[in-house]
Amino acid sequence: MATTVNTAFSEFMKNYVNLDSTKTETARKSRENLKTNIHDLGKSGTLFDLASQNDLYFGSFSRKTKIRELDDIDMMIGLSGYNTLYSSSTWDNIKMSIKDNDCQFNDYCDSNGYISSTKIKNKFISELKKLRDYYKAGLHSRGEAVTLELLSYDWTFDIVPCFKCSEQDKYIIPNGKGHWKFTNPRIEQERVTRINQKHGGKVLDTIRLVKYWNRRGKMPTIVSYVLETMILDYFDSIAKTPDWIEQRFRDVLCYIKNNIWNAIYDSKGIEGDINTLSYNEKYSIQVRATNDYNKACNAINAEVSENNQQKAINIWRDIFGSDFPRYE
Repeated sequence: MATTVNTAFSEFMKNYVNLDSTKTETARKSRENLKTNIHDLGKSGTLFDLASQNDLYFGSFSRKTKIRELDDIDMMIGLSGYNTLYSSSTWDNIKMSIKDNDCQFNDYCDSNGYISSTKIKNKFISELKKLRDYYKAGLHSRGEAVTLELLSYDWTFDIVPCFKCSEQDKYIIPNGKGHWKFTNPRIEQERVTRINQKHGGKVLDTIRLVKYWNRRGKMPTIVSYVLETMILDYFDSIAKTPDWIEQRFRDVLCYIKNNIWNAIYDSKGIEGDINTLSYNEKYSIQVRATNDYNKACNAINAEVSENNQQKAINIWRDIFGSDFPRYE
């Protein structure tokens, strides 16, 4: 319960939106432990020759835009690409091949002689199953990663084998269809950091708050990565942002309602337009963003102009639901 809007948002962010700090620290330690275990498998010869310099933590947990509850942690594990070649017609259909027999992937090719990302992932699964402290390993629903469930914790690890394409400053990861595709999460991370610093550290908590709003289930949800890209586009386009999170939230809703119909371009500069929402989905999102934008304006007016904290808090509860603190 709270007596002011500021206190209400502080409690709401701490208790329902942001990850628990103790759990976050435990998750980081378990991530480091898993990476060490994987590289021990590589050194023992039971997995592949790995390239630790190409390992990469990525995803919303790494970018600090993850919201409760912590459900998955992403990591890329670098593979030694010695004696491999690649060819591509599109960014998401790369074919990897071997130069000669002196290549560790000779036994992991498909019927056409290309290195099979499916066989690589299956090898990871078979070896990760042997690790203690983990429940089971399987394929991620998108097919890009190997998912490892833990015995002791609620979150899973999504492990993505990768090659580093140094001449293009890109990574090559499974495409979920047996071949490979380009990515570069470093660009996303650098963009988040740059824009957050530009606005004095006010962007990350805004992203998390909007993600909570997006998840509430009153409309078709925007894919987390697409939503995050939209929010970054907004903050990248302005010179100054309000100090108060409720005002930043209002302004982001305004941007969403005005731009949900537009192309949204991948921050990595690889995938192009990532706004694949249907007409009906875009319409529903625009309607809710518009309605909640108007409510947010009313809440801010009640707080600032009318000095009516109770009225403002009640409106915010209407937007965010019963987890938002009541007026005391």
